[in-house]
Amino acid sequence: MSEPDDPKHWTTLDRDLGRISRFDQATTYVARPMVAPSIALAFIAVAALGAALFFGQTPVNLIVVAAAGFGAYMAINIGANDVANNMGPAVGANALTMGGAIAIAAIFESAGALLAGGDVVSTISKGIIDPSGISETRIFIWAMMAALISSALWVNLATWVGAPVSTTHSVVGGVMGAGIAAAGFAAVNWPTMGKIAASWVISPVMGGAIAAAFLAFIKWQIIYRDDKIAAARRWVPVLIGIMAAAFAAYLALKGLKRIVKIDIQLALMIGLGAGVLSYLITKPMIYRQSEGLENRNKSLKVLFGIPLVFSAALLSFAHGANDVANAVGPLAAIVHATEFGDFAAKVAIPTWVMVIGAFGISFGLVLFGPKLIRMVGSQITKLNPMRAYCVALSAAITVIVASWLGLPVSSTHIAVGGVFGVGFFREWHHARRAKRFSLSRPEELRIPSAERRRRKLVRRAHFMTIIAAWVITVPAAALLSGVIFLILNAVA
Repeated sequence: MSEPDDPKHWTTLDRDLGRISRFDQATTYVARPMVAPSIALAFIAVAALGAALFFGQTPVNLIVVAAAGFGAYMAINIGANDVANNMGPAVGANALTMGGAIAIAAIFESAGALLAGGDVVSTISKGIIDPSGISETRIFIWAMMAALISSALWVNLATWVGAPVSTTHSVVGGVMGAGIAAAGFAAVNWPTMGKIAASWVISPVMGGAIAAAFLAFIKWQIIYRDDKIAAARRWVPVLIGIMAAAFAAYLALKGLKRIVKIDIQLALMIGLGAGVLSYLITKPMIYRQSEGLENRNKSLKVLFGIPLVFSAALLSFAHGANDVANAVGPLAAIVHATEFGDFAAKVAIPTWVMVIGAFGISFGLVLFGPKLIRMVGSQITKLNPMRAYCVALSAAITVIVASWLGLPVSSTHIAVGGVFGVGFFREWHHARRAKRFSLSRPEELRIPSAERRRRKLVRRAHFMTIIAAWVITVPAAALLSGVIFLILNAVA
């Protein structure tokens, strides 16, 4: 046997330590993918236990405990999927790091849900099911439970595939499917469903068109000017003012409804005041920020960076205020029906339900959000601060225009449609310039067609995946919900 000072002894010891080190590294590598699901399961358990403190005294009310767990699961999936639409452009444009985007989104989504979230929600998701067609409270509870479970499962699947989908449409599909299974096709308000189906086209087309229009404006009024800095000093404060006006009007409509009822005319006046004030404040700031910048496109990106961060934060606040209530609507309906023994078209959302929604979104964003943030921000088309700013601006303006016209729209479809709009505009614009260039100097056009596609085109694989997910969200969630309702109703 070798002595401690024998070189062979230390060689053997080094080998053993190396094996232990590799074993630790392998254990860490294998365990890492389980950390996020474990934390998510812990949050779901805490949400269920919290509900048990309020409603778990009798076996009947244990239904609420289970619903709270599924509500937390749904909220986690919203954070993993829906929030990416707000933060993706800012991250893709390098205006925010992934960690900064997650921190800002978690704070502003939660603040929007808790401070400005709706205190009343439609239990039947925008009136798609006639409550008179459901005869028993027990049937209604199982229908809402099936809608909650199916919509959460569908959003989870979409996140795994890498497709940003509308969580509101998932809930709509879930409620519709459970309603059909419970009361037949006659229970569905088909004209309302037609409007929701129309939003599949209206939302992305409107968002894409507005984003493309702003990008065209920025190109021709700023980027292609001889003195880019002077043009930016003139127009960037105007664009910031437009953004402030759109967000102020939107938040006045959606965020102040707990305090005072505001119609569209008053909201537009509030937005106009906020826009003028923002223009007056930012004009000298942009002038000072632009001093010393070179007359090149790279300098322009600096001027759009901070406004883009603010727009992403405001989009997150608005999303938390508007969409979280829709997502926890089935849970609020189950709580109301269990507590009072009946069901109504509209119910109040208990504070603890909104807390589950707000914190669940934050957990989902932190644990699973980066995948969809990268998808929206960089994998559909290449974004810079100007393009990403156009996407954020179009999202706010489209919601205002849709509210004014009474059109049902999806914030998810608007934001992703804005990214598509920017990408397809770039395709058209580059093709137009390449054609003009080839006609004037054909001998200098040496870029292969494959390279031109790589540089300019929206990635068709991601485009088709997302469009397909949008189209099948409502029917898939409805089918899944109907099956779950039949199972719950059979075993209960």
